[in-house]
Amino acid sequence: MPLNERDRIEILMMIGVGDRMRTQQRDREPVSQSTVSRIERKYRELGHVRDAPRQGRPKINENVQQDVILSALENPHCTVRQVSRDLNIGKSSVSNIFKKVKYHPYRVRLIHELAEDDFDRRTEFCEYMMDHNNQNNGFIANILFSDEATFF
Repeated sequence: MPLNERDRIEILMMIGVGDRMRTQQRDREPVSQSTVSRIERKYRELGHVRDAPRQGRPKINENVQQDVILSALENPHCTVRQVSRDLNIGKSSVSNIFKKVKYHPYRVRLIHELAEDDFDRRTEFCEYMMDHNNQNNGFIANILFSDEATFF
């Protein structure tokens, strides 16, 4: 288990005081001599025992994350690309922030539109259904209604 900064400072204090029994009093495994030597060398060279900055892509600031979420709340119809451009951060970063807060991109796609003769066809269908229901009382009860486009 890696040592945190407090444990490293405690090891440095033990080196300075000469108290070697503290590591066995805690609920952790004993620290090896090489670990103690490495911590001491790091302190003498750098003057601290903090972890060095990690390599890799930097994390996105929490303020930027809040800005992304607020922009989505203010304008729910904006795209990831627009938010990315407005806040000057990458599209993948915006997408990752949205995923983290369980937002999903939404695009309105108009597939169906009403034509001029649709009103007449709907009226004809209603009249047909009413006629069949009047002729057979259980007709409506035999119809399966579903909001699914396809079902099995």
